[in-house]
Amino acid sequence: MRTSHYCSSRNEHRFRHVHCVIGLRIRMAASKPDRTGVLVTCPSCGKTNRLRYSTLGSTVRCGACKTPLSPPAEPLEVPDAATFDALISSSSVPVVVDFWAPWCGPCRMMAPELEKVARSAAGEWLIVKVDTETVPELGERYRIRSIPTLAIFKGGRQIHSAAGARSAADIRALVESNLRNPAA
Repeated sequence: MRTSHYCSSRNEHRFRHVHCVIGLRIRMAASKPDRTGVLVTCPSCGKTNRLRYSTLGSTVRCGACKTPLSPPAEPLEVPDAATFDALISSSSVPVVVDFWAPWCGPCRMMAPELEKVARSAAGEWLIVKVDTETVPELGERYRIRSIPTLAIFKGGRQIHSAAGARSAADIRALVESNLRNPAA
């Protein structure tokens, strides 16, 4: 039995997406990263705003209505290596990267746990997802041999990586301990 899913594609194109073919339940992110920042929609006026990576730890207001904008509280899907490089090199907050693939069962099991952590850690750090099937050069560059793998970046450098599915509490503990003591 196929599970329902949330996809922005039209029904006539339903089976062109991997997640549609295998029946994954995926909620498309409201925020989207690009090469200079994260595009977010203002909850008050509906205008799209760009939160620059260098200001993610700061309070930013909507350019149109001046409503304060919240930092991303969901994992962001990285579309390409250039966006990833820009995000990692200029983010003012630590970045937790989930290297995953749509066919990976443990990756799918860990996805809701990452969403919980992203909600609770919004503004502290940014959680992004790299599909190793879509952006294989990043998996090769960081020598990802097993998925899911979490990598922690701070100040443009990778400070830790760990393979295997984890609960939200384990993810938070892993990140916090490595941000406190990057040499551990």
